[in-house]
Amino acid sequence: MCLHRWSFCNIAQFASGNGRLSWKSYYLRRSMLELKMKTGRSSSDYTCKSLRGHTGSVVGFAYLVENSQHSEFWNASPVVCSASSDGTVRAWNVQTGAQLWSSPVQSSLTGIVVEPKHKVVFTSDSTGVIKAWDGCTGQEVASFPTDASRCKLLSYSFEDQFVLFVGTGGGALYSLTAPALSLISRQLVCDSFSLNLLVSSLDNKWILAATTEGFDFNPKVFSIQSLVCPTDDEPLLSQPLPVSGCLAAVFLPSDPAKVALVHRNEDWSSKTVSVFEVVLKKSKYKTEVLVNQVETFVLQLDRWSPDILLRAQGSSTLVFAVGNLLKVYTLKGALLASFEDHTQPIASLCVDNFRVVTASQDLSLRVLTWKKDPHGGVSLESRFHLLGGSHTMARGFTNVACDYASIVASVESTSGKDILKAYSFNS
Repeated sequence: MCLHRWSFCNIAQFASGNGRLSWKSYYLRRSMLELKMKTGRSSSDYTCKSLRGHTGSVVGFAYLVENSQHSEFWNASPVVCSASSDGTVRAWNVQTGAQLWSSPVQSSLTGIVVEPKHKVVFTSDSTGVIKAWDGCTGQEVASFPTDASRCKLLSYSFEDQFVLFVGTGGGALYSLTAPALSLISRQLVCDSFSLNLLVSSLDNKWILAATTEGFDFNPKVFSIQSLVCPTDDEPLLSQPLPVSGCLAAVFLPSDPAKVALVHRNEDWSSKTVSVFEVVLKKSKYKTEVLVNQVETFVLQLDRWSPDILLRAQGSSTLVFAVGNLLKVYTLKGALLASFEDHTQPIASLCVDNFRVVTASQDLSLRVLTWKKDPHGGVSLESRFHLLGGSHTMARGFTNVACDYASIVASVESTSGKDILKAYSFNS
């Protein structure tokens, strides 16, 4: 029963004894948790906490400790870390709403990423300085100055390698050791635009670097190992993609060699989705990166919107948020579903194997859940709203993130002091 419903289950974990759950207890507890995440009844299914303390805008946040869908107990107390224009990084207990630590005030922060495995938090500020923080204590670990005030951060951890990638407003891609933040390499990817789009594949082989500002710039795929372990006698392994005007990109979770991009058409009036397969070809004398286009289709939009959010589920499903619309497509361009649950634009989107959560400027979150169909595909069902408070106090949600048993979203406050809303589901 467990394996049929959750194919990733490791039944060996649930041997009786040693205080472990039996598979029967696991089945009942997990079923109850998922039922509550589908119904979303206030108080009985979840509790909501407001995380207050920042005196400026929340520019980003992420889970440092989370309950994953592969967890056996889901007993960990989730912790999120947030960065603000007030110059502080803060850590919060999601279930209790308590602040765990706050960094000293510094320059206005512009971005944040975390590495849960190593319990390290990375931030960028308005002066271009990158800093590493101990996620358990909030102590500064290291800093690194860049040549630009705008930076995009992406952490990478695989086996014994721990690296931070930084895309700068000057178009450079830095590779830094973590958490020491020592320079490994610097590549100038685009000299006229900000390198503001960095995504990596789940198999830890590829990173895509692009700008959403340049109409004529081609996104570029790099071999991560080539960036992390550069050699003087071998060229950097990379390849530009044969499209320009990139707006969004994502690697497919269950087919990590494939990357999907939304880009402008040649006439710039419509938008196209292209899917490429990235392979490393080795021969006797050289190794090179090849990109092969496997699918392409025109994205049918009912209305114009400057921003497009793109996420992927499994190996064949793409999720788009455009304005207040949520659309689900196959890789071949077949429209599976379209939802208009919000009255204002969707500002952020969170997708995993169980659900989709949208955060809107109308100050509501919408929870939708995946359902397997008899033919092996998936469908999406709209479930319930989570409200963020009063419109007299807030302008709307700006970002959202999830673990298996909770949802956290940032709220833009009319007072300028943004807060986080944390929704914990009961199992």
